Amino acid sequence: MLVLGSMPGAASLAAGEYYAHPRNQFWRIVAAICGFDAAAPYRQRVARLRAADIALWDVIARCTRRGSLDAGIEPASIIVNDFPAFLAAHPNLSNIFFNGRQAEIVWQRHVQPCLWPGRAPGYQRLPSTSPAHAAMTFADRLRAWRAILAAADRGATN
Repeated sequence: MLVLGSMPGAASLAAGEYYAHPRNQFWRIVAAICGFDAAAPYRQRVARLRAADIALWDVIARCTRRGSLDAGIEPASIIVNDFPAFLAAHPNLSNIFFNGRQAEIVWQRHVQPCLWPGRAPGYQRLPSTSPAHAAMTFADRLRAWRAILAAADRGATN
């Protein structure tokens, strides 16, 4: 499975770690789903995701953005990651989960049209874990993100 964000924010870029902003709920959510300590060192958290067959990446490889919010991304500056090559190198990828609406929108506009029919895995948008999306409770986000477990269960039976 692959979890795609849009583009790392300033805190993540500075730390060289995904979801490094202290108020981003990503690590808390996936730790609850996968059964590990959200406060563990970054390398251990990433290793636990790998053990659960979950990879992290971003739809956008490069862009110009004012601040850390997705709303600050200049659409004309977006350069996406090489997903045709990634999918060819990972033929067993079964599901893509978007961490928020912007990642899905950029995928649909810039990536999906470049994929050959039938090659793209199934995908689902999940609620953003960003602190900018404070209207949803942690419990509601966690409930929605449990879709990853359902996909893992389906993959184990295929």
